Amino acid sequence: MNSIHVHVSNPRLVLSYRSVAVPLTAMGLFGALITAILAFTWVPVVDSEAWNAPDAYRIIFWHVPFAWVSFLAFCLLFIGSISWYRSRSEKGWSMVVVGSELGLLFGLGVVISGPIWGLAEWGVPWDWGDVRLNTYALLTGVALFLTMSLRSQPEGEETRDTLAAIGLFGFFLVPITAIATTVWRNRHPGVILAETEETGLDPEIRLVLIIGAVSFITLFAGLVALNYHIHTLKEKIETMNKAIDEGY
Repeated sequence: MNSIHVHVSNPRLVLSYRSVAVPLTAMGLFGALITAILAFTWVPVVDSEAWNAPDAYRIIFWHVPFAWVSFLAFCLLFIGSISWYRSRSEKGWSMVVVGSELGLLFGLGVVISGPIWGLAEWGVPWDWGDVRLNTYALLTGVALFLTMSLRSQPEGEETRDTLAAIGLFGFFLVPITAIATTVWRNRHPGVILAETEETGLDPEIRLVLIIGAVSFITLFAGLVALNYHIHTLKEKIETMNKAIDEGY
């Protein structure tokens, strides 16, 4: 039997992804847990006369960071799709894969937590007349389609071209959803851009939201590094299998 030697490109990069992914993911999860504890034990209750379910608002401390970070995932998907079309870059394609999977993960966090609050506050889990809700649901649907297609469709440039095009379409829903936040909202609360006597956030609420945002961004960074590590290991295994096949 011939001796087979497999060269792994940039092994330091493989180790770097692993060494960064685990602590970032752990810190992000820990921060998310602290956010939940503070949300239910420390932040004040909102005005009971203005809301039907004043305690239900505490879910926003996960719901809002879920939404913010999902947009980061779709930005990653967009950058990866452009990179794939421009240079057929494997790194670009891996960004498409990671962006799709994390877009689905954090998107599901939004569409699960949102209806929980909606059911408590509105009496119904979803308002089909709210543009923002429906465009975001479509955005999450795009991520779901991409993730399922990545696992079911045959590997090849034609498949990658198609899925990258769908990824670009999904990204264009992001600004539509953002615009709908302040223009076409119906029941869904709007974004507070500036504090006035009528609007604004209590310092405790603002602080916990910041902790939640930082925690979820850290978690996102850790999961990106973890996915890149897994992708690199898959490439290594494919290279080894190819070398074994050629050896025989």
